[in-house]
Amino acid sequence: MMSGNLAFIHRFEPGNRLEAPPLLLLHGTGGDENDLLPLGRAVSPGSTLLSPRGQVLERGMPRFFRRLAEGIFDEADVRRRAHELADFVQAARAQYGIGAPVALGFSNGANIAAATLLLRPDVLAGAVLLRAMVPLAQTPAVDLGGKPVLIVSGKTDPIVPTGHAGQLATLLSKANADVTSEMLPVGHHLTQADVTIANGWMRAARFQERRDVVESARRSG
Repeated sequence: MMSGNLAFIHRFEPGNRLEAPPLLLLHGTGGDENDLLPLGRAVSPGSTLLSPRGQVLERGMPRFFRRLAEGIFDEADVRRRAHELADFVQAARAQYGIGAPVALGFSNGANIAAATLLLRPDVLAGAVLLRAMVPLAQTPAVDLGGKPVLIVSGKTDPIVPTGHAGQLATLLSKANADVTSEMLPVGHHLTQADVTIANGWMRAARFQERRDVVESARRSG
C-alpha cells in the first residue's frame, strides 16, 4: 500500500500486545515487503509490523541502497536512503498511530537499519541486526542513549567480511547503545537459532516505550 507521505510500498500489520514494541522489517537483497513478516511474527508475537520494500533495484532485485560492488557501498546513497527511510517511518507513525519501532533487518536491511540508527537515532527504539556490516566509513558523533541493539552474525558468512560484526558492535557501543552480540556457526542464511536468540532478546530488552507502557499500567492499576 502507499498513502500520503508513505512513499515506500509496504505492508502494515496491526499488533495486539501493548507491551510488544512495533517492528520495522527490513528485507535483504531481492526481498520485498512480504519477506520478513513471518520472521517478525516469530521474533515478537503480537507486535505491530511495518514492512517497506527497498526502492533501489540491482539487476531487478530490490535493495535499500546502492552498492558499487560486493561489500562496497555507495556511502552517499546510504546516507540519502537512510534519511528517506527515517522520513517514511515518521510518516507511518503519524498515519498508523504507532510508537517508535525496533528495526529488524537482515543483510542489506540490517545495514540500512544500522545507518538509520546512526544518522537518525530519534526514529528507532532499537535494532535487531542479522548479518550486518559497518554501513558508514565516516560515522557521525551520536549518542544513542542506551538504545538496545542485537547483532547476530555467522562465523562462516561468505558475504560479511571478517571482523565487521565486532567493528559494528564497538561502533554502536561507543555511541552509547546497549549492544548484545552473538556469533552463530553458520553462513549468511538465517536459522532457527537466529529466531530463538532474537525472540529471547526482544522479551528481555528494556525499550523506552515498553517501560512507559508498563509504568502507565502500574499507575492506572
